[in-house]
Amino acid sequence: MLVRIPQLLTAAEVAHCRRVLEAAAWIDGRATAGEQASKAKLNLQVPENAPQARELGDIVLRALGRNPAFTSAVLPLRVYPPMFNRYDTGMTFRAHVDNAIRHVPGGGRLRTDVSSTLFLTPPEDYDGGELVIEDTYGTQSVKLNAGDLVLYPATSLHSVTPVTRGSRWASFFWTQSMVKDDGQRRLLHELDTGIRRARADLPDDHAGVLSLTAAYHNLLRQWVEM
Repeated sequence: MLVRIPQLLTAAEVAHCRRVLEAAAWIDGRATAGEQASKAKLNLQVPENAPQARELGDIVLRALGRNPAFTSAVLPLRVYPPMFNRYDTGMTFRAHVDNAIRHVPGGGRLRTDVSSTLFLTPPEDYDGGELVIEDTYGTQSVKLNAGDLVLYPATSLHSVTPVTRGSRWASFFWTQSMVKDDGQRRLLHELDTGIRRARADLPDDHAGVLSLTAAYHNLLRQWVEM
């Protein structure tokens, strides 16, 4: 399931992120790639332990926490601390699949169920740099406004096309969902969306709303892993 979430960050938050990142030190992005992915990766990123990464990561996490669309689509259990990368002219990331397990800074491990890219550069400021995602729903090319987020299964083969003008900045991270199966998450997301639409037209004690809500929670009860 591929989900676009517009304006996860406000314009002011995007501007603040840009100012902080402009003053940050950038390193070779291959530092955090697996053996296979490192051969396909050519970009820059802010070190995970840099104070700028921690500050901006907290901003992203707070934005996720206030966004019901993210919660509905992902059903998050744990979110990997957001990271920040950039693709200058000539940089790219050829087709790859994200590692299934990430070691979380400070201890512990996280299963990468859902990958996320949060765009921090307006699309008119660079050419190329599209996120290309290949999965059972086909191949989709994604290039969103600054502040917009795209979610997609971490099992997907994906790439970033070469930047031919300008520079593309983004945040990226992974989430371990309470529901591991992407098909089950998609069904729950569609059902939750239907419930919210029904509640906009009907009272909460309407029999149809109650039945849909019961079905949602009973499916969640069957599929959730804590």
